[in-house]
Amino acid sequence: MRRAAAAPLALLLLAPLLGGCARKADSFKPRIVITSPDGGGVGQARAFTIRGYALDDRGVERITVDGKAIPIEKGSRKIANFAYQTRVQGNKATYLIGALDAAGNKSLLEVPITVDGKPPVLKVTRFERSGTLIRVTGVATDDNRVTEVLVDGKRLNITSGTRVEFYAETTGVYADVEAVDGAGNRTRLRAQQ
Repeated sequence: MRRAAAAPLALLLLAPLLGGCARKADSFKPRIVITSPDGGGVGQARAFTIRGYALDDRGVERITVDGKAIPIEKGSRKIANFAYQTRVQGNKATYLIGALDAAGNKSLLEVPITVDGKPPVLKVTRFERSGTLIRVTGVATDDNRVTEVLVDGKRLNITSGTRVEFYAETTGVYADVEAVDGAGNRTRLRAQQ
């Protein structure tokens, strides 16, 4: 008889612990992350792919672009990968990416896109040569932003912006200078005396 009494007593002692295991309401909204394009959505072409994923602790049920459902790539629904092919009319567009989880929680993310087919402007303001040592100074400008400046293929340490001043030392007879903007447009220039 004592065994029968011990079992209900054990259940009574475990009840407060098991109550903490009860399923709670899902209040976590899916988080949307855009992995490509980077740099604020600036591209050279009117058609390119927006890639990303939606993250949710219980799983993503649906991803939409401008209210229309798009396919979720194979794999876990907790990290739901997606890709969407854009068709930008004009030079600017905004896409509204949405994610919905099983509990009905929704998230929205605006993705602004700018089409930039114009390369940056590159100007060498000073060129000095002493034997084989070359010093080159200049400025690169762009309507959106200059992201890279290279001299003889070596990337300079710059702060990205619409106007970037640069200085570099190299060796040889001339210096090949290149500026790259956020859309990947390039301007090349050979600096020499």
